[in-house]
Amino acid sequence: MLLIQQGHLVNPATKRSEVCDILIDGDTITSIAPSIEAPAGATVIDARGKHIFPGFIDLHVHLRDPGLEYKEDIHTGSDAAAKGGFSTVCCMPNTLPVNDSKTVTTYIVNKAKAYGKCRVLPYGSISKGMKGEVLTPMAELLEAGAIGFSDDGKNVDNAEMMKIALEYSSMWNALIAAHTEDPHIGKGGVVHEGFYSSKTGLKGIPDITESLGVARDIELAYYTGNRVHFCHVSSKRSIELIRQAKASGLPVTAEVTPHHLFLNDSAIETYDTNFKMNPPLRSEEDRLACIAGLLDGTLDAIATDHAPHAIGDKEKEFDNAPFGVIGLETALPVTLDLVHQGKMTLEELIAALTVKPAAILGRSDLGDVSVGRIADLSLWDLSATDTIDDSYFASKSHNSCFKGRQVVGRNTLTLFGGKPVYER
Repeated sequence: MLLIQQGHLVNPATKRSEVCDILIDGDTITSIAPSIEAPAGATVIDARGKHIFPGFIDLHVHLRDPGLEYKEDIHTGSDAAAKGGFSTVCCMPNTLPVNDSKTVTTYIVNKAKAYGKCRVLPYGSISKGMKGEVLTPMAELLEAGAIGFSDDGKNVDNAEMMKIALEYSSMWNALIAAHTEDPHIGKGGVVHEGFYSSKTGLKGIPDITESLGVARDIELAYYTGNRVHFCHVSSKRSIELIRQAKASGLPVTAEVTPHHLFLNDSAIETYDTNFKMNPPLRSEEDRLACIAGLLDGTLDAIATDHAPHAIGDKEKEFDNAPFGVIGLETALPVTLDLVHQGKMTLEELIAALTVKPAAILGRSDLGDVSVGRIADLSLWDLSATDTIDDSYFASKSHNSCFKGRQVVGRNTLTLFGGKPVYER
């Protein structure tokens, strides 16, 4: 048994925020009370002065395994998740080979279970090879453990293919996570099209590239009546369209990344490739719209789009470097600034990392520290300060856009199924 004493539990699923004791037997929470006498033989953790949060859920990560393990693998990705307080991550299918078969899905699920530091829920691809031509065997992938489907990294250009995918996935209420990007507008671009693309001479990607894709998939959600989840929303216009769709009662949800909440395209003036991601860092107006969208519920969840790349991949000319930044370890320390600035309550922020992504996945068993639930949780010292640098990461790759940033908030313990998987 394990007893956590006198930590401040913040559990948005039950709207509970109080100092309490939590008793864990095996992998299950058995009691939560103002004070619990330690059973004989129990391990006692003194959590005074610390906050207890449900295990975070990331709807959007890239673990690069199989095929690109030199960037990241399921083990190091799980380590990064555990350090960041994440108990569940949903990994995208753009691996080598693409996760478009039962064999690859089973490999990912089994490798993650054997390592046992994090719950890895893989997305199968919508189309075979992510080519947008032939639908994957959805039933087989779901049976093997897929949580849903996405061709993330590529837009499903063929509207008929996307329509069929929505119709088929609805048979199992499976999630379709859409990477919305018109492939013809801004083709070859590497940064947001605007003042800073002109100043730096880097080819731009206009925000309409995203909003056109969002508009199309909202129409498909309307036509089919089936749900669509929008990945890494970055533009003001996209947010306006999603807000209108939700007001009309359409079954759409959306996520936003920490980097689109806290950075804008002025960062590219340095030509640092750690500021190159897709969708790109956009204008200050877009950034503020992302915050507003998160505050009013248009954007449901915070997801990192954790995209590891080896040093040699990123140390290239800006045009030739790959898109993507890591984010699992830094997600809460960075986004806590929204609480420090008085824009969100701590409970609202934690909800965007726990109960809200759990609802999108249809997993009421996750993101909830309650009696009878799996003991996935983390303990945070919200007064501790750190500076993000290369030593900060458990990930195999260090391509963070937040290096040099001082943050307040440090994870001291992550429990996954009642087992300590990260301690500091």
